Amino acid sequence: MGPKPVDRRAPGRFRSAADVAPRTAAKELGLRLREFDLAVRIEQVRTVPGAPGGPRRVPRQELERIKAAPDFPRGLRERLRVMGASEASELLDISPSRFARLARAGCFHPVGFYVNRYRTVVWLYLADELRDFADNSPALLIGRLPAGMRTRLEAGTDERARRWRERRVKQLARHTDSHWECAAAAASVLDDATLARAVPDPAERSRLMVLRPCLHEVRSASHATREILGELCRAEGEEEIRWYRFLLDAELETARTADAVAATLAGRGPAVPGVASGPGEGGARSAPETGTRPDPGMARPVAGPPTVPVPRRRWSLLRRRRSKTTARPAG
Repeated sequence: MGPKPVDRRAPGRFRSAADVAPRTAAKELGLRLREFDLAVRIEQVRTVPGAPGGPRRVPRQELERIKAAPDFPRGLRERLRVMGASEASELLDISPSRFARLARAGCFHPVGFYVNRYRTVVWLYLADELRDFADNSPALLIGRLPAGMRTRLEAGTDERARRWRERRVKQLARHTDSHWECAAAAASVLDDATLARAVPDPAERSRLMVLRPCLHEVRSASHATREILGELCRAEGEEEIRWYRFLLDAELETARTADAVAATLAGRGPAVPGVASGPGEGGARSAPETGTRPDPGMARPVAGPPTVPVPRRRWSLLRRRRSKTTARPAG
């Protein structure tokens, strides 16, 4: 459905005079600011870093690419179309109750939500993704649901908030420009107590708190609504918390190593002892953050000669080792 999302990590992520502000870009594309924000989140519009501390900007060539599409602007608006459960069930031609069960089982990743005046969370879904689900999983739209899914639903499973958090953290991580910012994205769904256990170093924890992004912005809301939002933005259950702690540990390890190498190249002395260790394993306080966050799986450039590599992410190495151990000789 429509063009593939643009790779945000493509070369050329440096600000130039041709970059425009989000408001200007939204106006040229005929979108409201909320629609434009969604377009950025789902990678229909590529952005680049703006001024330090300022909003991201849109390259002029990106605007020209979008406007040159044969289905512009109708196609772009259709890819940004969101709907609630009632309209979604009509689109899939199923009952609202069946759609709710599929959503609670984790079949869909909500793209957003809002809290209505009755303090009920209304989840929003992309129409494009719903149509893809109907094409790829037609068996789930008719007949009885699989036994395993029914068992989880009977036990009270509701994956909607978790699926939204997963999607939102990935979106935030794609917009980071350093490993510390990426670690802060993983830390954004952990409560303060869990973060303190995961990152015992006060200096590192303070750095993450400063960089930690906001998952869901609201201009005005009652105290009760803010409590609901706070619950939706926090990881729940041991499995989900463990997963985000793993991501946090991996990014912290890479960030510490990058800082140590950058400090050495800058002539500030040898690498800090213990920087390669994980959180809580004797890692020393890191040096100031430098450089930008490169493509995953590639040698990571740091301040100094561009030929000096920094270790890959831990989970990339784990996947490589696992593939070697599971490989079997032919015959």
